[in-house]
Amino acid sequence: MPTLVSHPEEVKIVSSRFGKGATDIERYLELDGYQAARTAVEKGADWIITEMKASGLRGRGGAGFPTGMKWSFVPKQSEKPKYVLVNGDESEPGTCKDHLIFLHDPHTVIEGTIIAGLAIGAKMGFIYLRGEYRYLLTIMEKAIADAYAKGFLGKGIFGSQVNFDIVSHTGAGAYEVGEESALMESLEGKRGIPRIKPPFPAVVGLYGGPTVINNAETIATVPHVLRMGGEAYAKIGSERNGGTRLFCLSGHIERPGVYELPMGYNLKKMIYEIGGGIRGGRQLKAVVPGGSSTPVLLPNEIDIGMDFDQVGKAGSMLGSGGVVVLDETVCMVEFALRTIKFYQHESCGWCIPCREGTDWLKKTLTRFHAGAGVAKDIDNIRYLAENMLGRTFCPLGDAAAMPTIAFVKKFRQEFEDHLNGKPCAYAKQTIQEPVLV
Repeated sequence: MPTLVSHPEEVKIVSSRFGKGATDIERYLELDGYQAARTAVEKGADWIITEMKASGLRGRGGAGFPTGMKWSFVPKQSEKPKYVLVNGDESEPGTCKDHLIFLHDPHTVIEGTIIAGLAIGAKMGFIYLRGEYRYLLTIMEKAIADAYAKGFLGKGIFGSQVNFDIVSHTGAGAYEVGEESALMESLEGKRGIPRIKPPFPAVVGLYGGPTVINNAETIATVPHVLRMGGEAYAKIGSERNGGTRLFCLSGHIERPGVYELPMGYNLKKMIYEIGGGIRGGRQLKAVVPGGSSTPVLLPNEIDIGMDFDQVGKAGSMLGSGGVVVLDETVCMVEFALRTIKFYQHESCGWCIPCREGTDWLKKTLTRFHAGAGVAKDIDNIRYLAENMLGRTFCPLGDAAAMPTIAFVKKFRQEFEDHLNGKPCAYAKQTIQEPVLV
């Protein structure tokens, strides 16, 4: 379970109530809780969306799409009910930020959901938690019940003429339902497999109605944005990347943990100052900057700002904010194998490129890592991965392919070493398992 950590350079906004007893609704109210929702009820949808656009808040689930713009895509008039769906299916290896939000500040998720509902004209919201986070369901359900008791949910919220309800739900342990359309399928009681797009959820989503889907951290940020003001929030981050982000530092690092830092914060500084450097005084070998689906970065590539644009220019992605640090003892062939094993296991199997591609990658890497590889395997691994890109119904195929391509491209010499009778040459040193927070 992640433990609370702190550093003087943190800018605590989303995490400002962590460790302060905010699961209790009275304490949450003492800490300015539900003020933003009250104001949103009074000022209405146009004001909300204007402030959200001004904030520069981009989706914290990985795609980084501007939140205010996403909300504005929902049609104002609809024959079918509109919905808000909070994606708390946090299953990306190396990522555990949403866990802390549900654990320490569940009411801010409720408040953000209410505000999103007001923005698009929805009367119903769903908070979907990861299946393995089932123990957090008790916390979430109590928070929802307390909000109903206070008149913040249900009929006439905050004494207005607006009605809004929220239901919490957990998955069954499938990584795939983190994809927004598979999440909707799961909520509808069907197998969690992706839908073909278009139509997009903003027009045809849950139960066929217009739907806004946002990551839990994005939704938890919304009340803070409205209380601060969109422009003030935007100034904290970097250009086109407003505010702060919860970064999950793990791996071979001295001070693993979840830290809230301004968007654009330097990755090298994050590792060596916030995280205290590489554990045991070893050398840095590689960094996974945004969860296991993001291409690995070399030590000479980490002097960059951690926002969607700068990490993209460096050839990777900010993703879920899960920063995994790898030291010199790591065998990158084994790391590539572990990564593809995860995606092969979690593939829903609906489309052939992902189902067959991940399986063949796992088989080839397993044989290669065991010392039974042949020279053409190295190019075949990259060829397989490249032919998965852009050819699957959802991004899971890309999530498996992109890091694999980077492993082969940036650590080809290590792959070739395995062919020369030196399997896991780097891993024969004394290895300590990385710490995953």
